Amino acid sequence: MDSMHPDPAPAPPPSLSDIKAQVARLEAAHKQKGLPLSGRIIHVMHHLPVEIVRIVPAESLEAGGMLSPPMTPEFKPEDVEAKVESADAKWRIHARTAHPALVSGIKSLSDTHDQILVAWTGEVLLQPDTNASPQPPSQATFPSIAQNLLAPFSAHQETPSPTSPSAPTPPPNESPLMVFGGEFNDQEKKEVETELERFTEVEQKFEEGGRLKYLPVFLPPDVSKGHYEGFCKKTLWPLFHYLLWLDSTATVPSPDPSWLAYHKTNQMFAQRVAEVYKPGDLIICHDYHLLLAPKMIRESLGQVFHPNAGWGTAHPSPAAHHANKRFDWDQSQQSTPTNANNEKSKTEKLGGFLSNVGSALGQHLSVGGEHGATPVEVMIGMFMHTPWPSSEIFRCLPTRREILDGMLGANLVSFQTYSYSRHFVSTCIRVCGYESTPGGVDANGQVTAVGYCPIGLDVKRVIHDRELPGVIPKMEALRQLYKDKKIIVGREKLDVAKGVYNKLQAFEKFLQVYPEWRGKVVLIQVTTPALSESPKLERMTAELVSHINGTYGSLDFTPVHHYHQALEKDEYFGLLSVADLALITSLRDGMNTTSMEFILCQDKTNKSPLVLSEFMGTVASFQSALQINPHDLLGVAHAINKGLNMPQAEKEERHQSLLDSVNGHTSYTWAATILKQLLENVGGEHTAHQTPALDINKFSQAYKNAKKRLMLFDYDGTLTPIVKVPSHAVPTERTLSAISTLAKDPKNVVYLISGRDGDFLEEHWGHVENLGMSAEHGSFVKQPGDEEFTNMTEALDMSWMSEVEEIFKYYTERTTGSTIEVKKASITWHYRNSDPDFGEFQCKQCLDLLESSLAPRRPIEVLVGKKNLEVRPLAVNKGEIVKRLMYENPDADLIFCAGDDKTDEDMFRSLRTVFPPGGIHSNDPIIMKPPVAVTSTLDPEEVAELKDVELHIRPDEIFATTVGPPAKKTLAAWHVTCPEEVVEALETLLESQ
Repeated sequence: MDSMHPDPAPAPPPSLSDIKAQVARLEAAHKQKGLPLSGRIIHVMHHLPVEIVRIVPAESLEAGGMLSPPMTPEFKPEDVEAKVESADAKWRIHARTAHPALVSGIKSLSDTHDQILVAWTGEVLLQPDTNASPQPPSQATFPSIAQNLLAPFSAHQETPSPTSPSAPTPPPNESPLMVFGGEFNDQEKKEVETELERFTEVEQKFEEGGRLKYLPVFLPPDVSKGHYEGFCKKTLWPLFHYLLWLDSTATVPSPDPSWLAYHKTNQMFAQRVAEVYKPGDLIICHDYHLLLAPKMIRESLGQVFHPNAGWGTAHPSPAAHHANKRFDWDQSQQSTPTNANNEKSKTEKLGGFLSNVGSALGQHLSVGGEHGATPVEVMIGMFMHTPWPSSEIFRCLPTRREILDGMLGANLVSFQTYSYSRHFVSTCIRVCGYESTPGGVDANGQVTAVGYCPIGLDVKRVIHDRELPGVIPKMEALRQLYKDKKIIVGREKLDVAKGVYNKLQAFEKFLQVYPEWRGKVVLIQVTTPALSESPKLERMTAELVSHINGTYGSLDFTPVHHYHQALEKDEYFGLLSVADLALITSLRDGMNTTSMEFILCQDKTNKSPLVLSEFMGTVASFQSALQINPHDLLGVAHAINKGLNMPQAEKEERHQSLLDSVNGHTSYTWAATILKQLLENVGGEHTAHQTPALDINKFSQAYKNAKKRLMLFDYDGTLTPIVKVPSHAVPTERTLSAISTLAKDPKNVVYLISGRDGDFLEEHWGHVENLGMSAEHGSFVKQPGDEEFTNMTEALDMSWMSEVEEIFKYYTERTTGSTIEVKKASITWHYRNSDPDFGEFQCKQCLDLLESSLAPRRPIEVLVGKKNLEVRPLAVNKGEIVKRLMYENPDADLIFCAGDDKTDEDMFRSLRTVFPPGGIHSNDPIIMKPPVAVTSTLDPEEVAELKDVELHIRPDEIFATTVGPPAKKTLAAWHVTCPEEVVEALETLLESQ
């Protein structure tokens, strides 16, 4: 089940300068930690933002067979744009107008980074060589709106009618453009690359911006057609917009040729990236055309995926077994030593043999290389510009797993809205059985962060276009033409998902329900050809327009003007500026530029309201718009009436809110935010990563120099091995002796932070003096010297436990061998004794149900443990206890924290997040506010009296250590391989003192 809760309204974003400052701090911190950032960003997108024209002899076109014309652009080509022509007049390149927000966002990063854009050349156009210099590509003659609007009053009737769009006709002296259907040889490819280099220089001077290098991908015609017109248009795009395929799958051959073309295209893109990749490059893949690319890029760079460990260059080395000392639990267990271990001296210290275990992450470094070498991480982000459907829709895709695994090859996957990101996480859980983590997805050891960031407009460019000299005459002509009439405007591609037909139906309903508006309002609807042209939809739209005009029009008045054609920009911005209402009824869409452009244009004119579909990706940012369900025709009619009758004061108030949102979420802030998100999720900065072995010498020296120490230990799996019967996991004499010795030292504050209940801890550890204990993951705390545990949940709302228990009962009845364990402050569902596969499947289903339906509205968090699923209060966990101990002991200058499972990652996360992202400057104080674990047991008056504290601890004085293999992904900074080595490290530590 996917979340039905609405998207949260995006918080006011920081300024662009603030985001760039954060990026700079993150990069500086990464470099300081040894992560080699190259200062380059490689963007991978489907189509180059240019159009390439090849000038050929006229006779070669005549002998070339059937050629197809190019698609109609959304706008007529501009005269002022960057363009180049080769010296031999063989090639011509000029900028495309498609995807301006994406392109402007990418270009905005060129001020601080060298950028490479890897993309397909697009359909190369052919133009016959003529004596006269040819016009820019795709420049065809289109009838203007003004001509069409004036048609009923004109003496000349040759102009096409609004409801009968005609094909563009080239001028007599201009040669038509045709699509090239062949392949280029190596020489021609080099020529294109050379011309793109020249174009880059011209564009840089023309736009006065940073340099963006274009690197073309040359796809064979059959591959490019099968990829874009096949799998992208006919499979992915409809699916992502909730349009399931109407054709029977029985007619699709297996293997599907369009899928093979999609796979081949992504592979060619990945190989092209690998050709130019340098260690330290940041790679960002864009949109649904390249969903397989992140994984394929890693593979092209030589990385291999290791289950339960993630991506690396070779299979991780097995954990070395240290045989220096044997524990009580090992007397009956004999392990087979390796030859290397046999050669080890029994007096060899812990750090000596573990320091040779390398991380598997990285590229361009040999795994068995020089001791101490740090592997280079391949850093990949992905942004989805389209919506992401619910899991029930996505699971219909036959290649669903391949696509999800491809995307999860990235460090970060980001979406337009929170709901899209939530759908993606739910899809990974329900379709692939992967686990969710705080802020991401764990796919068999590879943790991918999942986020969202709404994209915006290039506001400066739109304002510039709005102020063009030709806009005002168009505005005056429209006002004169529709004097005393209200103008409703819309512009979309003529596609089912854009809801144009629904809009016309709603407008007809509006005229039916509100007859007083008949003859007083007009709808001007502009459409352009869709990704997948539908003659049926075009026919239905034309018939409905004719029906409305025939029913509610007259000889001198037409209520609906539909123009299926490209526009001049001054016409378009003039239309948006004079409109009294914008009507957008998309059935499903990501970013909608028309709504934002309308808001910016209205800022200088009427402050007119915006009627916006609730199924738009931008709707969460536009809370002041009149939001509608496009399927509710009567509701849309009411919204139109409300907008047309809205008082001016309310218009201005709503408009200001919308304008602030547009100015706050621009294409520039989007690009900088994506870069910041990626940097936050690479290099181990607040993210899971692979770790070196605990450096016992460094730890001993820091321990010796410290004046006050926090020593924090998990129990099961850290101080004692995991056993099938939990009651058998008792501490050995050596473990008790080591912890007792630590607790006696007055410089030490020692705590056991366990998921066990208080009775168990009291039975086995209660006799140890000066030992603090935390039971049930922080729900109960016993400070050193206290007699009783303090309940940390008394002031919390625990009514959710009955709801969770009902859900667990449902799955217990259907999963043989599973049980429910109810503790005082948490509830756990165990399936250790169930069928392993079915138990795992049921766990994923239950997890998704809890996270999608219960967690968003109740103060709980769900934890996936070892063969169990636990639900606990949101404000109570091991991490909050660690924060409490840090707050109560701000003068501590050494912290050792050891744990082995996912619940212990909360402790490691808390130890990281007390420091700001990007690290701290040498003299900056670290201020800590009272944590929830302190305030939850106090009255509001007592909380108000608490003060912030300044921590003495610094990042290099924290030894967060996980128990597990070296390739384990963790938030800790160090690792040991087994509980024996934890205790042995403590013994070595105490001996050295």
